[in-house]
Amino acid sequence: MVREGLARKRVGEEGFRWRGDDVSRIEGFSDAVFAFAVTLLVVSLEVPKTFDELLATMRGFFAFAICFALLLSVWYDHYKFFRRYGLKDTTTRWLNSTLLFLMLLYVYPLKFLFTMLIDQWLGFGNSEMIESSQIPLLMVIYGAGFVAIQLVFFLMYLRAYSLHTALELDSQELSVTRQEMQGFFLNVLVGLASVAIAALGGVGAISWAGSVYLLVFPLQTINSRVMGSRRGRYREARTRAGAGGKGP
Repeated sequence: MVREGLARKRVGEEGFRWRGDDVSRIEGFSDAVFAFAVTLLVVSLEVPKTFDELLATMRGFFAFAICFALLLSVWYDHYKFFRRYGLKDTTTRWLNSTLLFLMLLYVYPLKFLFTMLIDQWLGFGNSEMIESSQIPLLMVIYGAGFVAIQLVFFLMYLRAYSLHTALELDSQELSVTRQEMQGFFLNVLVGLASVAIAALGGVGAISWAGSVYLLVFPLQTINSRVMGSRRGRYREARTRAGAGGKGP
């Protein structure tokens, strides 16, 4: 499994003691659900019988690539959480089950949205696909799914933070955990803003409802730099204190 290989190599993690060395049954089941979700994204389950059908299938490549990248991002967040904390308690299992349910529930809305957007950008718009008056509701549905998934991750990290004593998290790990919580909470706020714009602004505000998701990148960058700066100052203070405490 990919997860097992990454776990052995400790890929993508520094300064955080991994408590989930072995891939648990929760993670194994989760990987199966993620794999099934990717299967649902496949453009076509049948081999094209004509060249025209092949071209029609290839038009879905870009939408599939975007959706696959988004699912991969969620999978990697899931992977990091269980590597870092190795939690298997009842609360974590319920939160993980909720996450998997949401992933499967929103696969088709995700695929529908990006297929529509890519077709419009490439000039393959299908007037029968959706009416303009229905697009705000589509954005609300997508935004609700985005908010729900980010909220579940926030609650998972909140659960880990509440168990910091049992997990023996040091100051570095506590800071990283707070950074993750803040990051997912910021994503929740962005999603809620998009939902509000789509619901209240109607068709005329659709572009704003989509563009607001671009705020994720600067907000996450600011969050990362601020928390990283705090950790750096804390390490410097400890280094100076240690040096000052040494005798001649």
